Amino acid sequence: MGRVIGIDLGTTNSCVAVMEGGNPVVIPNLEGSRTTPSVVAVSDDGERLVGAVAKRQAITNARNTVFAVKRLMGRKFDSPEVQRVVTNYPYHCTKAPNGDAAVELGAKVMSPPEISAVILSRMREYAEEYLGEKVSDAVVTVPAYFDDAQRQATRDAGRIAGLNVQRIINEPTAAALAHGLSRRASGRVAVYDLGGGTFDISIMELGDGVFQVKTTHGDTFLGGEDIDARIVDMLAGEFQRLHGVELREDMVALQRLRDAAEKAKIDLSAVREVDINLPFIHADSVGPKHLQFTLTRTQLESLVEDLIDRTLDHCRMALSDAGVKASELDEVLLVGGMTKMPLVQQKVANFFGTQPSRGVNPDEAVAVGAAIQAGILQGDVGDVVLLDVVPLSLGIETQGGLFTKLIERNSSIPCSISEVFTTAEDYQPLVNTHVLQGERPMARDNKSLARFELLGIPPARRGIPKIEVTFEVDVNGILSVSARDLGTGNVQTVRVRPTSGLSERDIERIIGEAAEAVREDENRQELANLKNRADGLMYTTERSLEEFLNYLTDEEIARIHEDLDNCRRARGGTDTAAIIASIKNLEKSSYRIAELMYRDAGG
Repeated sequence: MGRVIGIDLGTTNSCVAVMEGGNPVVIPNLEGSRTTPSVVAVSDDGERLVGAVAKRQAITNARNTVFAVKRLMGRKFDSPEVQRVVTNYPYHCTKAPNGDAAVELGAKVMSPPEISAVILSRMREYAEEYLGEKVSDAVVTVPAYFDDAQRQATRDAGRIAGLNVQRIINEPTAAALAHGLSRRASGRVAVYDLGGGTFDISIMELGDGVFQVKTTHGDTFLGGEDIDARIVDMLAGEFQRLHGVELREDMVALQRLRDAAEKAKIDLSAVREVDINLPFIHADSVGPKHLQFTLTRTQLESLVEDLIDRTLDHCRMALSDAGVKASELDEVLLVGGMTKMPLVQQKVANFFGTQPSRGVNPDEAVAVGAAIQAGILQGDVGDVVLLDVVPLSLGIETQGGLFTKLIERNSSIPCSISEVFTTAEDYQPLVNTHVLQGERPMARDNKSLARFELLGIPPARRGIPKIEVTFEVDVNGILSVSARDLGTGNVQTVRVRPTSGLSERDIERIIGEAAEAVREDENRQELANLKNRADGLMYTTERSLEEFLNYLTDEEIARIHEDLDNCRRARGGTDTAAIIASIKNLEKSSYRIAELMYRDAGG
């Protein structure tokens, strides 16, 4: 097995790490940064951009620049969360044929796993550049409160990126692993993880190389993006009050507001106030209008305090589920970029009654933990055991539309449970089962995971057939279903029809398209190199022609000019064969100039 890398696929930024000499090492990107913006764009000429280069051009290309796509993973388009994205983000979300959220990017409609795969591919490329070898295996992190559909979507993204995702690990668990392994920590630990798009709180017990999650709670749509949105709404509202113009209806203006909001939020963690200046953000018949605003840390904290308080509600529930008091914790660990905010640190300290630990880099800890997990899988890290839990209950819809839980939340994984089903009608040839995930008593209020049919049931009166259905949750927190006829002992056919996510055919199609995109990128790069070569040859030929014009015959001069014109025309097109041919012809006709140059040099 080759090297296994650890990837933190974040809402705002992503990070990749690997074990080197028994220690985790964060791999910088080609610009030297240790984290990479989770941004994907398509430029006007069709070039795909990823990371900082995509983020930098977002203002001028807002419609075709996608960020925070992690918030759309495994979600239906009609869900309230996706509708908030539709309202607040400049790029265009649309409804996929299966009802999932999708994004229009350039001339294509892409699923969130496809876009996430682009980011994962770039992380893999950074690792390959650093290691000097091909990488095909990875450990990828997800929020602890991701449901089955979101975990499946993350695994699909890895497959599309050409990665064998050996393990999906929860972000708080990865952070605790990075923290605990470096310090050989022990005791009860709360991991408070507030990132760009999600919030998790996990209560864990560490000791003797065992990392056991007791409970987890959280919100997969609560993070720095929501704080940015509050600032954007305030700025837009103030501008509308002064000028009567709604900036959020202008995609370019909205992106400028978002960039300014993010920068102000980050700066206010270090200073008490910031000046926000956005000149020429709007123009009408009267003339240009500018946005100028001074935002103080106190104003920002008042604006978003309720969001931070929501995280504490989840902390209360996690402590209650674990059966421990805040005072019984040995340590509170802060993870995620938003924990740099002074208000967050203050609120967490007051809630838990202790100063939280910042012993790990909040931006890198999750990737480091993923790399350590990769080292465990490779055998490079020994005497470490991870015991995680199911974040949400799993069950089925039963008579009357009730949700019957089969696997309770916070059950340790891997785990399995079996239930015996039977028929409701005489001579019924199949049984329909609806699998759901959530905590609400009614089936319709929970997340639908799949509907499957148990086929091939022998003809019998209702209630006689007995079919044992087994639900298994693997170490990745992903559910699978199997069935067995207890009467015959035969394994029955189970046809699972996912209610969301990509089908196997979709994944294969996307992988094929990705391979084609790689070829297109290679062709585009080859074309650019040829054009640069043609430019260089034409420039040197023209300069030399001017210098040695009097030494050439009229026929030679005419031939060179003709080949220059042909090369210039070919260079303006996209036919690589024509450019190559024109370069060769120009090289041949300009040999006479080279002969004269070297003859004079020898004389």
